[in-house]
Amino acid sequence: MMKLWKRASGALKDRKSLFSIGFSRKTSFRNPDLDSAIIHATSHDDSSVDYHNAHRVYKWIRSSPANIKPLVHTLSCRVTRTRSWIVALKALMLVHGVLCCKVTSLQEIRRLPFDLSDFSDGHSRPSKTWGFNAFIRAYFSFLDQYSFFLSDQIRGRHKKPQVDSVNLELERIEKLQSLLHMLLQIRPMADNMKKTLILEAMDCVVIEIFDIYGRICSAIANLLIKIHPAAGKAEAVMALKIVKKATSQGEDLALYFEFCKEFGVSNAHEIPIFVRIPEEDIQAIEKVINGVEEKEEIKEKEEEVEQEKGIILVERPELQTIITDKWEIFEDDYCFTSKEIKETDQPRKYNVDPSPLPLIVIDEPVYFTHTLPDLITF
Repeated sequence: MMKLWKRASGALKDRKSLFSIGFSRKTSFRNPDLDSAIIHATSHDDSSVDYHNAHRVYKWIRSSPANIKPLVHTLSCRVTRTRSWIVALKALMLVHGVLCCKVTSLQEIRRLPFDLSDFSDGHSRPSKTWGFNAFIRAYFSFLDQYSFFLSDQIRGRHKKPQVDSVNLELERIEKLQSLLHMLLQIRPMADNMKKTLILEAMDCVVIEIFDIYGRICSAIANLLIKIHPAAGKAEAVMALKIVKKATSQGEDLALYFEFCKEFGVSNAHEIPIFVRIPEEDIQAIEKVINGVEEKEEIKEKEEEVEQEKGIILVERPELQTIITDKWEIFEDDYCFTSKEIKETDQPRKYNVDPSPLPLIVIDEPVYFTHTLPDLITF
């Protein structure tokens, strides 16, 4: 009896919404035909999904960018007011289909125009609806980030190509892996969730997993070709992190598909074979990282040697070399003039010819190939 009453109450709300649309005029924010299709596609009926009206919405979105604003306005109003997990989930499925249209005008949406991160059904006890609430929150979190990601991708196509394409590709793969992780969090966890609407939503999730994981694998395959010995250490480290995460996510996907198959998701009946990344490719990236580290160590040692040389040369800037035709000594130890020899240490005697000698002062470094013992006697 209670279930019939809820269905009747939900159907009455849908009719009331459709009735109010009949009196609205077409403006930049309102399109009565589009609004009607949205209300039908997000009805309170939990026994089926109105794909006919959902496809009408997709057709409107593809036909003109001007229909984005009415879509955002109507969906935002409907989701904000509802306390029904059925309406909330159908709205998310509709948004998911709109994002899959991948038209240029979607860049205007950026983040979703409503917030279901803290959604809670208001028509049943929490003990009965906690699983549905968690499902909707996880689904919303993914779509919110996915919408932002697609908007960035569409905007990026109209910009000039960047020079460092490897870094851009690495960042893109990381974002895709993050989206895949969020997709794997969407799953029915309560025992009372084996319903038609949940199964339909899981079919959408599984299809999206195939698409995103396929893009990750293709991107990694292209990336492994670009990561060569000439690549930088930061790029190689980031690539290694991505490759290891892809291996881990492949294992998570296998478990997820096993769960979906047991739950009865039709698109998961045939579990795909997830290709593991060869160990040789992982080792090749590690060699690139180790090679860069060795080069950096050699470069650091060379810089240290150069710094030590600089310190030695700068330490005695006043040091000069005096060269004569009979002897060679440093000026800071002995200072000679044409008339006398100045002794720096009185007890010592120098056996040097005191006759005037031509002095040549050289500022450049001089390398000597002979010694002085035979010329100077102490």
